[in-house]
Parts: sequence; C-alpha cells; structure tokens
Amino acid sequence: MQTQVVRDKAISEPPSPLTQFWEDIKIVAQPYWYPTDPGGRAFADVIRSWGMLALLVLLIVGLVSIDGLGSFWNRYVIDIIIEERDISKYWSTLWLSCLLIVAITLLVGFSQFVRKKVALDWYRWLSNYILQQYLSNRAYYKIGFKSGLENPDQRLSQEIEPITTITLRFLTTLLQKVLEMSTFIIILWTISQQIAIYLIIYTIVGNLIAVYLTQELNKINKQELEFKAEYNYSLTHVRDHAESIAFFQGENQEAKIIERRFKNVLDNAERRLSWERGQDIFNRAYQSAIAVFSMFILTPLFIQDQIDYGEISQASLACFMFSNALGQLIAEWGISGRLSSYIQRLAEFSDGLKAITQEPEKLTTITTIEENRLAFENFTLQTPNYDKVIVENLSLSVQPGQGLLIVGPSGRGKSSLLRAIAGLWNSGTGRLIRPPLKDLLFLPQRPYIILGTLREQLLYPQTTREVSNKELEDILHQVNLQNLLTRVSDFDVEAPWENILSLGEQQRLAFARVLITRPRFTILDEATSALDLSNEENLYRKLQQTQTTFISVGHRESLFDYHQWVLELSENSGWKVFSIEDYRQEKENGHNLPPTVDNSEDRVTINEPEPPSPKTHQSENNLEQSTETPSRHELSHQEIKVLTNYSISTIRNKARQGKTITTKEGFTYHYNKDPNVLKWVRD
Repeated sequence: MQTQVVRDKAISEPPSPLTQFWEDIKIVAQPYWYPTDPGGRAFADVIRSWGMLALLVLLIVGLVSIDGLGSFWNRYVIDIIIEERDISKYWSTLWLSCLLIVAITLLVGFSQFVRKKVALDWYRWLSNYILQQYLSNRAYYKIGFKSGLENPDQRLSQEIEPITTITLRFLTTLLQKVLEMSTFIIILWTISQQIAIYLIIYTIVGNLIAVYLTQELNKINKQELEFKAEYNYSLTHVRDHAESIAFFQGENQEAKIIERRFKNVLDNAERRLSWERGQDIFNRAYQSAIAVFSMFILTPLFIQDQIDYGEISQASLACFMFSNALGQLIAEWGISGRLSSYIQRLAEFSDGLKAITQEPEKLTTITTIEENRLAFENFTLQTPNYDKVIVENLSLSVQPGQGLLIVGPSGRGKSSLLRAIAGLWNSGTGRLIRPPLKDLLFLPQRPYIILGTLREQLLYPQTTREVSNKELEDILHQVNLQNLLTRVSDFDVEAPWENILSLGEQQRLAFARVLITRPRFTILDEATSALDLSNEENLYRKLQQTQTTFISVGHRESLFDYHQWVLELSENSGWKVFSIEDYRQEKENGHNLPPTVDNSEDRVTINEPEPPSPKTHQSENNLEQSTETPSRHELSHQEIKVLTNYSISTIRNKARQGKTITTKEGFTYHYNKDPNVLKWVRD
C-alpha cells in the first residue's frame, strides 16, 4: 500500500493545467515569499527579499522608460541630420546620447545582478528547506518503500536551482517585455494608428500559435527530465555496485540497461529538436514580418510627405522593439514549459515528503515509551504497507546488562524487529518500551562509512566529541585495527574509507565506535558475519566489558557464548523464547524442546541467566538440593525441574496457566495454588 502523492484528494475531477500549475507554484514559492507557518522564515528575511524584488522592478521600469525616451531622442537626432542638416546641433546632442547609453548599460547590468542575487538567495533557502524535509522524520528512509517518488538525489541536486533562476528570469523578462511592448505600441499609436491596430491583431494570432507549440514542448520537457533522471541513476547504480558487477562480469548486461535508458534520452531529444525547429522558424518569421510590414506602410507615407524621416525611424524602432520583445516572450514561454516540469516535480517531491512523514489515518501504530529498558508488550509488528505480519503478540522484557540473541530463518523478519526498535517501522499494535535513541547504537551487517577523516569515522555519530589521539590509538588496538595508522599519516586525513577497508575491517571499526561511545544499549545485526571466530570473541568480550545491554541478530552458534537468552522467530508470525542452555540442548539433541515461552499472553522478563549446569540447582528458598530424584508427592519448581527437561520459566508458566507436567518417569503433577500449599502435587 504505497503512499500516493495527490495534492487535492477532495477534487473528483482532475484540475486544469493552469490550476495545477498555480497550486504547484504555491507549494514551491509560498514558504519563501509568503510564509504562513509559525516556524517559517524570519520576518526580517522576508522583508529583505521583497525589498530586493522591489528594487529589481524599479530597475526594469527605469530601463524601459529610458528605452522609450531614447526613441524620441533618436527621432530628434535623425531630424537634425536629415531635415535640418545642422552639424553644430548634431555635435551638441552627442553628450546626451552617450549619457543614455551609459544609463542603459548600468541599468541592464544592475538589473541582471539583482535578479541573479534574488534567485541565488531563493535557491539557497529552498534547497535547505527541501533538504530539511528530506532528512527530518527519516523521510529519506521511508521514501524508498512508502512513495512512488523516484530519483530524490537528482531532484535535490539538479532540479531546485533551475526553478529559482528560470522563474526569476521568466518573470523579469515577462515584466520588461510587456512594458516594452506597451510603451512602443503607444509610441506607434501616436505615429500610425493603423500599424498599431495591425500589430495588436498580429500579436494575438501569433501568441495562440506559440501557445500551441509550447504545450507540446512542455510534455517533451517533462519526459526529458524523467528519462535523464533514469539514465543518471543507472550510471550511479554501476558506481555503487562496481565490485558486484565485476565479480559477476556483468558489464554487458549493465551496458544494455544504460544504452536502453540513454536511447530514451536521445529519442526524446530528437522529438524536442523537431518541435524546436518549427518553433524557431515561426519565431523568426513572426519577428521579420513585423519589420517588413511596417516599411510597406510607412514608406509610401514618407514619399507623399505625410511623415518625416524621424517618424519613420521611430516607428521602425518601435516595431523592432515590439517584435523583439514579443520574440523573447515567445522564447521564454517555451522555456516556461521546462520550468513547469521542474516545479511540478519539486511540488510532488515536497508533497510526497510530507505525506510519508504523517501518521497514517485509521491505521494502527505501535506506541513507543522511553524508559531505561527494552520491552515488548503485546507487540505486533507489520511491514510499513501493512501487507505482512512480522511478529504477533510478542511480550518480552530485556533488563539492563543482559544479552538477547534473535534467530530465525532467513527473511523471517529479524532485522525488521531491529527497525522497530530504532523507530524506523511502527506499523502494528502494542507497546514498545525502549531507552531514548541517543542511548542506543546500531551496528548493521554492512556498517555505514561516512565521508570524512579517520577521527570522524571513529567518533560517528558524535563527531564533535573531544577524544585524544592516544585514546583513539588504544581503541584501534582493542579492535585489532592498529594497522590503519600505517595507511594514513594521522587521524585527520580524509580518505575513501569505504574502498580502503574490507567488510571485516569495517565491522571492527563499528565496534570501535561502540567502545568510544559506550551506549547503554547496543543493537547488532549480523555485526560479526565477516569476522573470524577469534576476532568475534575479542569484540564481544570487549562489548561485555562496557556493561552495555546488547541485542544481536545472527546465525552463528558461537554467538551463544555471549548471550543469556534466545528469541526465535518462526513461521506465521510465531515466536519462542529460550534460555541459552535450553536452546543449546535443543540444537544438540536435534529435536524441539518445550520453549520457555510460545506466544503466551504472559510477559516474559529476562532478568538473569539459568544456571549453567543441570546437575546443581538452587531451590526457591536458595537452599542447595540433592541431584537425586525426589520421591515426595509435593514438589517445588526446582524439584520438578530435576524430573523434567523444562526450564524454571516454563515450569512457572505452566503453574500460572494451571497446566499439568509429566515427569521422565511418567508421573503427572499439577500445581496446587492454595496459599498453604503452593506445590506441585502428583495426581
């Protein structure tokens, strides 16, 4: 059951493209320009951004105004040259002409600088905002199995910056060119109303054609982003799994996958080229026709002395500026299709991050309580999409200082139980009692190797801690990694550690982190699978010396030496709890011993390990008992244990449930709960 990214679930009919585009714009732009969340941008920062935007608008208005005034000045100069032929007047106009050129140059430069500065500030904030959503509430983890969103790395690294730069460029171009077109159509109206009317009609028709061409390009641009993202991911996949591909000699198969995805990129590019060719021809013809059209009307008027040459020059300039502005608008309108695709993808991404971090409605979740112990109470765990039950009605308490080993068939859900402890999975029912996450340290089968120095590797995840070089060297010796210092000059040298260290060395490095951090609880998921038995023993002995409570997942029988209890996950969400002695005996005898717990509704508390040998036992009143078979008709729990293969926990469990016990000799006992008796009585 994947999380669907739908922004308006209440609408029965899909929104129009314009409505959807506006909704997407609001998702991307509102948090920056008009924040409504209490924890959003600071008011002073918002005012500063709007101030920069207002300055940009003033610069654009000033630039268009000077362009308009410049057309009148150019008309005046042309009349001096053509009509009056006064050289002294002409020389007197040069200083103002130069001043206009300098003013336009400065306005263009400053307006572009301010526009890029606003875009950069927006990009910086928006990137941090989306990245915070991505990293908060473990959204980066949940997105892999709770959402249909793909290629989050590309959306973060490549698709945010174009939104800010293209949006600011499109809006400023739109404002500037609309002002230019309005200014020069008014100027043209004062010269020839006929030309002005024709231009307006011509503009409307041309824009309709441009919109049609742009809509198809929008679809092509959106597919281009998707195809490029898939192509980039295939290359990243090869880099991340280079060794596996090399082992399997899978270069040919990988090449076919990459070529197939690259072909999609090329085919889409061919389609885009075909449409852009038609659009370029249309744009050029559209602009050229305006200039030719104006000359056909104005030239006869000049020959008939109805207008002077300065007016022809101004009208031609007005037509040129109008057509140029219109051409740039059409070009930007085409680019806006790509902008629309970027905005849509980022809006989907932002919505998806919010959706996967929200608690599901009408679906049960596990209640988590923070205490200095680990316990499961009527705990039922399901996969995040609720389609499979991992374990059902687990009741178990692990007290500080104890070791619990989780075993079971491959794929049964052992690691899933650890994910629940870490708070990664919470689908299900019941209660999980665990210490705060800061007191837990997780050691996965493949340790996480960060990008950084050896010091940062060892101190992770608390890389700001102050630990001396001498202490770090001692830790490396304890985990048999002293040779690392021969590979780098000191602890503060960065290196590609994931490539330098073998998997076994990485696992020993993870244990070094435990010895430095000394967490109260340590969770190990096949954390010694790549180590020999000698290294495994050394690391677990060091782990025991830290007084940490540890829960391990593993299959090796050697792990029995370091744990007191075994939780076995069986098929059909079942589970059993054994003392380590009972579980060893089961493995040695090759048959199923009665478990300490078998999906009982009673909660098992793991307090202390059972005595290591069945030959010597302690009674409940701590009196030493004989190993001879008791012959009395009323027996204690400890005496019943001598007569059976059951553990004390199982015997107590059967007593609470009112069940009978049959001894090795065939006698049947039931537990008398009379306060004056409280013994096992033979039937």
